[in-house]
Amino acid sequence: MLGPGPVGEHVAHAQGFVEALARVPEGSLVVDLGSGGGVPGLIVAEARADLRLVLLDAMEKRTALLAEAVTAMGMADRVTVRTGRAEMLGREDDLRATAMAVTARSFGPPAATAECAAPLLAVSGVLVVSEPPDSPDRWPHDPLAALGLVPSPMQVPGMQVLTQTSLCPETYPRRTGLPTKRPLF
Repeated sequence: MLGPGPVGEHVAHAQGFVEALARVPEGSLVVDLGSGGGVPGLIVAEARADLRLVLLDAMEKRTALLAEAVTAMGMADRVTVRTGRAEMLGREDDLRATAMAVTARSFGPPAATAECAAPLLAVSGVLVVSEPPDSPDRWPHDPLAALGLVPSPMQVPGMQVLTQTSLCPETYPRRTGLPTKRPLF
């Protein structure tokens, strides 16, 4: 569920997420989009025991495994696993505009990731996305601004960090599948 390569490399890469979340205040909520095998979500939860996390994935098989891992690691009091599409969960009152951070590793293309993450973020929250090596700027300013997102001055190698400067408009996320089928940018 982690993808190709040794597990150690995935864990080492996840440390970039931990670094990018260094300024997220104690007790804050962090949502991990497309948690899959638990990277970076479980790595962040281990490194930042002061945060609450929601590990979100659409596949029940993955979330069942994640729930077992959370229990086995003794994190059930502060880490929740949710099964569902990000487009749907981003409309739920208990998650919308509540996260001080959203993480995404291999979730989807930039436009879909931004559209699914922005509704979850509180104002001043950050979106941290793993970027491919030597990628060109894949995050155009104007479409991001429509979601309330702007590039952050924080620079973390291998990561794109965006800040939520205003609440995401209620029109986002669009219905299931549209962020990928008809991207905003």
